[in-house]
Amino acid sequence: MADELKERLREIIADVSEIDDIPDDALFKDLGIDSMMAIEIVADVERTFKLSIPEEELQELTNLNAVYEKVKAKLAPQQ
Repeated sequence: MADELKERLREIIADVSEIDDIPDDALFKDLGIDSMMAIEIVADVERTFKLSIPEEELQELTNLNAVYEKVKAKLAPQQ
């Protein structure tokens, strides 16, 4: 499940950013992902996984690993 989750998140980020290869630990800002793209990524993640990420937590989502850890933690109680 963990690998599937990370790969699905990678797909969402790649679709929004139009970047084919999203490294796990590369900072979004270094990849050219701006705040508008980040908002779209979060919206897609929330819709896909039927969860909510509070606005005050958005600044923590700086790379794929951070998004993965956040989503994994929010999905854990549901499993």
